[in-house]
Amino acid sequence: MRLRLASAEDAPILAEVHARAFDASWAAPDIARLMDIMGGFAFLAEEDGVIGFLLARAIGGEAEILTLAVAPWARRRGVGAALVAAAAEAAAAREAGALFLEVAADNAAALALYERLGFERAGLRKGYYGRGDRPAEDALILRRTLNRPPA
Repeated sequence: MRLRLASAEDAPILAEVHARAFDASWAAPDIARLMDIMGGFAFLAEEDGVIGFLLARAIGGEAEILTLAVAPWARRRGVGAALVAAAAEAAAAREAGALFLEVAADNAAALALYERLGFERAGLRKGYYGRGDRPAEDALILRRTLNRPPA
């Protein structure tokens, strides 16, 4: 697996990976726009094609993971952990002291990953994730200080 910084030109393939990873996916123009906002950056993981990516922004001394998408067939192989590690390093280099993200409260696999990587619960957004005809799911806000490595 190789990691590299992504560019707006990568947005169409990133959108394809996002569509495979989530029921409600993001379109390529939206991904490109988020990469181009102040402080925006993205990493992608490649292994015979793009298998995952992470989109983040770092501004004002903080960083936020906007999305982390890994193709279903590539999960549980360290792709997500490698992408988060790259983002944490990039955020720290941009002088961010903490890295935040939101994750669905019912996403046990993601919660286990983030806990393993040193994230702690910092807040809750009730009914944040719409689920079509199912009840909306809460989002947990997680935080990791960047001046210390994960446990």
